[in-house]
Amino acid sequence: MPLPETVRVKLSSEAAEYVSLTPVVVQEMPLLDLIEHMLGVTGKDEARICDLLLRGTLVSGASRFRWTGWEADAESVRALLDGFPDPDPTRPFNAAQCVRAVLRGPRQPITIPRDAATRRSLVSVLLRRKTFWDHLMAAAESGDLRYSGYSYRDRADVYQLTLSAPAAQRLRDAARLLRYTALEAQARNSLTESAELYVPRKRSAG
Repeated sequence: MPLPETVRVKLSSEAAEYVSLTPVVVQEMPLLDLIEHMLGVTGKDEARICDLLLRGTLVSGASRFRWTGWEADAESVRALLDGFPDPDPTRPFNAAQCVRAVLRGPRQPITIPRDAATRRSLVSVLLRRKTFWDHLMAAAESGDLRYSGYSYRDRADVYQLTLSAPAAQRLRDAARLLRYTALEAQARNSLTESAELYVPRKRSAG
């Protein structure tokens, strides 16, 4: 069966606390968007994509997608998948395009959006003081930074930064510069060992 441009999808929450509260939303979803959610689970596995399309159900993150399944043409699926990015270890890290970091250690990961780490007061601007993001990017420039892979869920290349003890301490000291108090406390008290850095890369499919 040829691939449709859109799929009628029933979307609901998988989060336990919301199951009985969140209504089911029905929408016409572009097939490319639905496939992209699948890629976050399957990677570019043509057989698994075809199986999911036939089964008509997918759990991605906290969301469940349901649709009327159909037997998809494998060649058409293969051609569609060719339009999505592949991991590319040759891509250099681009600090200017990096939009998010995830600090990792023995405790729960700490997600830090770029806009929460770049705020500066007027005095800081006038004195050209560094932001938390400046400190993080400096650690990336001088530290052990390696390409980790491509995240279809985030539409981004992911880079793994291993932090030395002094670099991790500098980031804890710089936590006071973060925009939100709760985030500051998390970053300041975390035993951070590494960071994942996300650089968006758009798909070419469609």
